[in-house]
Amino acid sequence: MHEIEPFYNWEKYYNAYTDMHSPFFRRKPLNSYENTIYGYYIHPDWDEIGSETLYVKLLFVDYEMQVAIIELLGEWNDALHNDIMHLKRVVIDSLVRRDIKHFMLIGENILNFHASDDCYYEEWFEDVEDGWIAGINFRDFVEAEWTKYHLDYYMHFGGTLHIDNWRTLKPKALFEVVRQHITRRLA
Repeated sequence: MHEIEPFYNWEKYYNAYTDMHSPFFRRKPLNSYENTIYGYYIHPDWDEIGSETLYVKLLFVDYEMQVAIIELLGEWNDALHNDIMHLKRVVIDSLVRRDIKHFMLIGENILNFHASDDCYYEEWFEDVEDGWIAGINFRDFVEAEWTKYHLDYYMHFGGTLHIDNWRTLKPKALFEVVRQHITRRLA
C-alpha cells in the first residue's frame, strides 16, 4: 500500500495546497508515512478526509470549466465509516460552493466498496443538477455493488469510462473525453 502514489504529473496545472478555494488549501503534505488503512501505511501524498479507510488526492480543478478530478485510495466503506459523508462534506461541498458541477472520480485504487443508504449520493446529484458525476476505472466488483445499490441513478461509470490511458492525457483533455462519453450516454 505504501508504494501506491497519487498521480502527480498534473501538478504543473493545479495544486490543491495553493488553491485558496480548495478544501486542502495550505494543508502541509506529510513528510513521513503516518496514515494507515487497516494497519498498512499509505503514501504521505494522499490527503485525509476524516475517514479511516478512504483517502483522496484532488488532482485538478478548473473553476471556469466547472470540473474537478479526484483520485481515491482505499476501501470505500459507507456501511461502517460513512465514507461518502466524509467525501461529500470535506471535499465535494467545498467544490460545489465554487460552482463545480462536473466531478470525475478516479477509482482504480479503490480496493472494496460497502454500501449503506444513498442519501449523500442523491444530495450530491441534486447539487450538480445540470452537471454529472463520473466514476473512472473502478473495479468491476465495485461497479457491481454500485449497481446493486442503485447508485447508477446518480453516477456514470463502467463501459466507456474505463479509460486506461487517462494518465497520458492533460486534465482538460480527459474532461473532454469523459464529457463526450456522458453526452452520448444521455443522448
